[in-house]
Amino acid sequence: MELQHFGHSHPLNFNEDRPRINYGYSNNCVGCWEHISGPNYSCKECSWVVLHKSCAELPRKLQHPLHPKHPLLIKHQFLNPKVKCEGCNGGNMKGFIYNCFDCKFNLHTKCASLPLTIQAETHAHPLTLMRRSVSFTCDACGKEGKGMFYSCGLCGFWVHLECASIPLTVKHIRHTHPLNLITNSLEVHQSDHRLCQLCVEIVNIDYMFYCCSTCDYVNHLQCATNRRLLDETFVPDSEDTELGPDQSIDSFPYVVLKSKVGKDKIEKAVKIKHFCHEHDLELNDEQLENKEKCDACVSPISLPFYSCAQCRFFLHKSCVELLKKKSHPLHQHSLILLPEISYIRRFRCDACNRTCNGFAYRCEKCDFDLDVYCSLIPDIINHDGHEHQLILSSTSDSDKCSSCDSNKEELMFRCADCKFTLDFKCATLPHTIRYGPYEQPFILCYKDEDSSSDEYFCDICEEERNLKHWFYYCADFNFPAHPNCILGKLSYMKSVRHEHPLKLVDKCKGADRLCDECGSLCYGLTYKCIDCDFNLHRWCIHKTTEQTRLAD
Repeated sequence: MELQHFGHSHPLNFNEDRPRINYGYSNNCVGCWEHISGPNYSCKECSWVVLHKSCAELPRKLQHPLHPKHPLLIKHQFLNPKVKCEGCNGGNMKGFIYNCFDCKFNLHTKCASLPLTIQAETHAHPLTLMRRSVSFTCDACGKEGKGMFYSCGLCGFWVHLECASIPLTVKHIRHTHPLNLITNSLEVHQSDHRLCQLCVEIVNIDYMFYCCSTCDYVNHLQCATNRRLLDETFVPDSEDTELGPDQSIDSFPYVVLKSKVGKDKIEKAVKIKHFCHEHDLELNDEQLENKEKCDACVSPISLPFYSCAQCRFFLHKSCVELLKKKSHPLHQHSLILLPEISYIRRFRCDACNRTCNGFAYRCEKCDFDLDVYCSLIPDIINHDGHEHQLILSSTSDSDKCSSCDSNKEELMFRCADCKFTLDFKCATLPHTIRYGPYEQPFILCYKDEDSSSDEYFCDICEEERNLKHWFYYCADFNFPAHPNCILGKLSYMKSVRHEHPLKLVDKCKGADRLCDECGSLCYGLTYKCIDCDFNLHRWCIHKTTEQTRLAD
């Protein structure tokens, strides 16, 4: 099915789900700039043109009661901070908007499509769409509002547009049980000061909030109904008690081929068939002398671990037991464990932003990936770098990681007792690490005890260190270093090895072959395997050879 949209010169093709464009997914609708999911239209020739079905089918002309003098015409608006919606009084108007050119009147397409009267679940009487230029206090959430709102003419009940449509029961991925809407604080017999476990801010129980009837757990209205956190599998009033995705038999990753009872009288699987490898894996009880890495988590191999007798493949026992399918507080869909991410053989973890080529937990629908280590981090942690419990929560522009001053992440671990904040990258730093020729380990330090100097430097890059930032330190050599310097870019990458001879060939620039070590495009003189589709940059083969020599 095709649609000739007035805003684009090429015909648009209908898709039941999000279209795959070139090497990835098109993420946002060009009409509303929200995430693409469900039915949509896309252009085969212009990969960036994707529209929700609802956005593509919006009427071109509209007569709206907020502007009865003239009809409003739809147009495509580039981001302009000076252009504001006359309905919700919000900025960030880009994509499709309804506009009156003569009066400079603008409406978001969502605001223009709002029903004039609704029957909300949270109120006994019908609510009417209104607009006022002065601010008001929402009777649902207690926050200030301005512009359009819904109100009850009988009892003076005023609510934000989004608060008018909140459900009585909701379930999100950060809590086990459904949450019930509390419209009167007398319904709960708990303290006046409650902490929202999603934003780590106090919940004012004089207004509406969500509460778990089973646990001591509350959320703000906006936090509990955040679309990115909603459990899409939840059915209200359902008594379904089937196993969740983490407990399903299909999620179990291996079959035991041989077991034996050890000296501790505990039965151990000594030979297994794991779904990620073609050969059988055997349990090892002796430490390797070389510096092999686990193929799943890409950290140095240590006891206990499983290995392949036919090839150099290693898995920690804990990594062998990783479920094939699991849920995680960072993502609303189930994640599938993959031993390899497509043909580029590497990925960037969406939690810590590190590049990794080990196993990944992936949501194909959202192009979302987690490395093994980040997948094991819960939403409430205790960290050696801070004395209080830390809760994974949404952040504001002013929130910075207390370890590195980064403020790029939407979710960070925050302390409810003080202003300490930790991003995923710093929360997952290893406590000890080895570096270069030094046999002694470097230990992660959270503050510098030496106050005798006014200057602090990293002994690797020789640049100044921030006294408040975490660093690695080897006491035997009085050797401090930035975490990024000592970890480097390849700490979460395992070295590529190949069983066949490699031949140096001249690959033309622009060829569609990627280097199996670094994942970048191959061009110029490149090492290639004649027997299989394996390629290495000249500079990457030296790196691989060095790492292999060290491992051997």
